[in-house]
Amino acid sequence: MKRIPVKLACLTLSLALFAAGISAQSRDAAAWTAHLSNEYGTTSGLTYLTASNVELKLDIYAPRRRTTPNSVVIYYHGGGWAGGSRENAVLRLMPYLEMGFTVVNVTYRGARVALAPAAVEDCRCALLWVVANAERYKFDVRKIVLTGDSAGSHLALTSGMLTPAAGLDRQCPSAPVRPADAETVEPRVAAIVSWFGATDVGDLLEGPNAQGFAISWMGSQPNRAEIARRVSPLTYVRAGLPAILTIHGEADRVVPFSHATRLHEELTKHGITNQLIAVPGGGHGDFTREQNEANFAAIRAFLGKLRLLPSKE
Repeated sequence: MKRIPVKLACLTLSLALFAAGISAQSRDAAAWTAHLSNEYGTTSGLTYLTASNVELKLDIYAPRRRTTPNSVVIYYHGGGWAGGSRENAVLRLMPYLEMGFTVVNVTYRGARVALAPAAVEDCRCALLWVVANAERYKFDVRKIVLTGDSAGSHLALTSGMLTPAAGLDRQCPSAPVRPADAETVEPRVAAIVSWFGATDVGDLLEGPNAQGFAISWMGSQPNRAEIARRVSPLTYVRAGLPAILTIHGEADRVVPFSHATRLHEELTKHGITNQLIAVPGGGHGDFTREQNEANFAAIRAFLGKLRLLPSKE
């Protein structure tokens, strides 16, 4: 059996404790691991879509003894629409597991496989797959929360905000079947939690805020400005959207803080329940442990007010 380097083991332990917001005094790592193993079962490697000759998969973490539909968090990993993986994001799921949610962890096509808007199409299809398979996996479709970090949060926002008219869910095998002259049914999302996600993709393509990862995601497509508009959350602000909680560092140099404030202002203007948590001195997710503990406390409070936290059977 291959031994894990001591430094790596220590780092893994520290991340696990941090992500779950659990102090060493209140619960040691062994107890938490035993708790997680006893309380949750995993269904992994389910294919929700095949696109670009790639089988796109997701994993489900669900309470073992749950017999009734449960609140569900759909998580999209970060990585600049190119890197990252659902496997490397597992530790970020722990706070939601601690709250009792069923968690769906999603893979999507990055820029190395397919340019924009492919990632948005995939994440929208994952949402529709959850709705279509709600009875089988005991998902409560009235209590769906979308989240992710960085690019993953952008994808959570677009998945929960865009309309069928955008045409970004036409390839989804789980899309509702409707007559040709009828509008496609929109899946209902209850809330979105955005961790420093981009809200105006065009702003990252040119000018002082241009980022190489955004440019790579668009490639040299001649209509990239139009694609950027179609995949920007700000495009879809309107009445009737899900409640949205945004967490963003005030000193973020990757996705400027203005992306969060502009979204907050537009949502407020349209009467959408929303909250902006500005992290003082915070960059692109490099928050302190204390700041993240406060962030997750705010998430719990926000979802609690919306009555989205899992109920006890």
